[in-house]
Amino acid sequence: MIILGIDPGTAATGYGVIEKTSAKLGFICHGCIRTKANLPISERLNEIDQQLTKIIKKHRPERVAIEDIFFSKNLKTAVAVSQAKGVILARAARMRIPVIEFTPLQIKQAVTSYGRADKTQVQKMVKLLLSLKEIPQPDDAADALAAAICCANTTSIAGL
Repeated sequence: MIILGIDPGTAATGYGVIEKTSAKLGFICHGCIRTKANLPISERLNEIDQQLTKIIKKHRPERVAIEDIFFSKNLKTAVAVSQAKGVILARAARMRIPVIEFTPLQIKQAVTSYGRADKTQVQKMVKLLLSLKEIPQPDDAADALAAAICCANTTSIAGL
C-alpha cells in the first residue's frame, strides 16, 4: 500500500510517500511544497493544489494521512493552515483517495510509542523506521513521513 503523508501549511506543506508491505515500511520520497509569502492566499492555495496533484499522479497513493490541526494560541496561523488543509482534503476527494486524519499525539504515539515525544525524537524514529541515512529535511517533510508511518501502523487496526 502506498501512503502519502501530509503536514499542511500555507507557506510550507510537507509531504512524504512510503510503501507498506506485509513485512516492512519502505521510503519512496519526501519534500515540501513552498509558496511565496507575497502572493495572495488564493494563488498560494492554488499552488499547493497543483503541486499536490502532480505528487498524487506520480506516486498513486492508496491513502492520504494528514495531521489534524491543533492550535490553541495563534488564530491567524490556524486559519491559514486550515485553508491549506481544506485544499488538500478537496484534492484527495476529487481523486477518490481515502483520507485519514491523525492528531499530533496519535502520530507521536505511533512513531515513538510516546505521545509527548519531542520533534527530535520523532525525526530520529522516522529515520530509523524507514532505514534512512539521515533525518529527513525539512521538518515539515519529516512530520509528513511520521503521519504516513502512523497511518501504516494503524490502518490494519482501524480496518481501513
